[in-house]
Amino acid sequence: MTAIRRARPADSDTVLTLVREFNAIDGHDHDDARVGRALAPLLADDEFGQVWFINGPDDEPTGYAVLCWGYSLESGGREAVLDEIYVRDRGLGLGSAALPALLDACRAAGVLRVFLETEAPNDAARRFYARHGFQLEQSIWMTQQL
Repeated sequence: MTAIRRARPADSDTVLTLVREFNAIDGHDHDDARVGRALAPLLADDEFGQVWFINGPDDEPTGYAVLCWGYSLESGGREAVLDEIYVRDRGLGLGSAALPALLDACRAAGVLRVFLETEAPNDAARRFYARHGFQLEQSIWMTQQL
């Protein structure tokens, strides 16, 4: 089974390296300063969420996951967004092994519902999440940059 462990403030550089890799692979803009500012409170405590390392066979971080807390009347209280999950060595089953432990971490934090977002053309990601019990929603997310 793949081990996960909470990332702490001292792990900031390692997490930032993994986020940079993820953004490069997925074609997202990356700015170390912006990501670092957003990452710091998640590493400091549980107020906004948690960052987890996904360890590889050598027990060293080969990926990460970010859980961010929300609250909703529709969900009945605390909910989470699986904001990011990245595994460097894809295809080894590390993500599949880590996902149940991440959901356990959500339950332990009082989360009642977990959401995630995939890019529209990323059918492989939706198939992965469906295999792990996630269902498509009829909701359409909209955003506005502030």
